[in-house]
Amino acid sequence: MAERIKEIDNLHIVGYEELPSPGVIKEELALTGKALATVQNGHRAVKNVLDRKDPRLLVVVGPCSIHNPDEALEYARKLKPLADELAGELLIIMRVYFEKPRTSVGWEGLIYDPHLDGTHRIEHGIRIGRKLMLDIAEIGLPIAIEALDLISPQYLQDLVTWTAIGARTTESPTHRKLASGISSAIGFKNNVDGSLMVAVNAIRSASAPNSFISVTEAGKVAVFRTEGNPHCHVILRGGKSPNYDKASVLACEAELEKAGLPANIMIDCSHGNSEKNFNNQAGVLNTIGAQIAEGNRSIIGVMLESNLVEGNQPIPDDLSEIRYGVSITDACIGWETTDELLRGFAAQVRSALRERGKTQS
Repeated sequence: MAERIKEIDNLHIVGYEELPSPGVIKEELALTGKALATVQNGHRAVKNVLDRKDPRLLVVVGPCSIHNPDEALEYARKLKPLADELAGELLIIMRVYFEKPRTSVGWEGLIYDPHLDGTHRIEHGIRIGRKLMLDIAEIGLPIAIEALDLISPQYLQDLVTWTAIGARTTESPTHRKLASGISSAIGFKNNVDGSLMVAVNAIRSASAPNSFISVTEAGKVAVFRTEGNPHCHVILRGGKSPNYDKASVLACEAELEKAGLPANIMIDCSHGNSEKNFNNQAGVLNTIGAQIAEGNRSIIGVMLESNLVEGNQPIPDDLSEIRYGVSITDACIGWETTDELLRGFAAQVRSALRERGKTQS
């Protein structure tokens, strides 16, 4: 009988490696001290923005994906003083994305392929990723990630202040269930073709109680039951056409009101809204700032793809030829442009945010 079962079971599996349990990794790379305070304060601050207790704007900014921890730390050390300087207007959160969704084939991110060579040393990737997140939190920057895999959050999510569900997974029932149990605030992107109702329905689902299968900290498979996540919001990222303009924002407000959901809208300056040209992010941000300056109150934040050096590069056959500070996935604006844009954005919205604060206090 066992031989007959082998003919139909795991036909395409060539092997497997057991991972250490999430609890083992968390004990080895423990969240304590300043890093813990960064996460706690970040959670509180982001939720206060969404609950309209804080008039500031969320800014999720950083590389499209992290492939080199040293570069990421250099970026974080540049971002922290700017975040402190602009803290009166902007709550800046560093984008620390380790997983890349793929429509076909390509590098899947630091966790899955930390050495960029197809060896998929995932255990190593988890340790590298968690250590980097601890280092960034020690610097004092709150962290944003995209929740793509259904198991990896058990290894990393305790370090996260804000989480995105991407355009390709917003429609996934399992990701909605996962989001309902995640402790951080969650942003759901409209899907790739631009449909907004997918994100609205995702928020409704993730805000409700759910049950799903995952692993415990001890590494055992279990059923998790949730009460729902009350801090979900929409991210407008464009689709077949951009959707950051005033008419698109008003349409989003109307759909959220119809669904009985708070009018909390983040706008992604990249992806469909930049029409896949990283230089267009500046114009998108300026248009968003103008809407806020004119009195818009539903826009609670923005996203920018930014790195040490502008542009992007393919992964070369000789990994020693990878250019330092340049994205190996989506093209990003460089650091000098990032600094200039965020300073200008803070100045553009300053008066309007003061007015927001008067009505929220």
